[in-house]
Amino acid sequence: MPDDDLVFKALADPTRRFLLDLLFERDGRTLTELETQVEMTRFGVMKHLKLLEEAGLVVARKEGREKRHFLNPVPIRQIHDRWIDKYTERHVTALLDLKNELEGEEP
Repeated sequence: MPDDDLVFKALADPTRRFLLDLLFERDGRTLTELETQVEMTRFGVMKHLKLLEEAGLVVARKEGREKRHFLNPVPIRQIHDRWIDKYTERHVTALLDLKNELEGEEP
């Protein structure tokens, strides 16, 4: 299981988030395909992909002579469940209670 710190570090960079967005749009892209979408060197894109792989957000698979990159949304979901969902549940419940109370009152 990836370390939360690595996932946060990976998500902190706008270029890495953009690469994840590209993989969300169409999974299984090659380095060349991803490289054409950003204004940086091939080596720069490789460094970003390596960090995304270390964080568990991208999985690379060799297909013949090509290496394809696939989005793994599980670490993002784990971050959501651990750090976002539990803090918003109370607020959503309070808003639903308020809505029900206001709709129950007669004008």
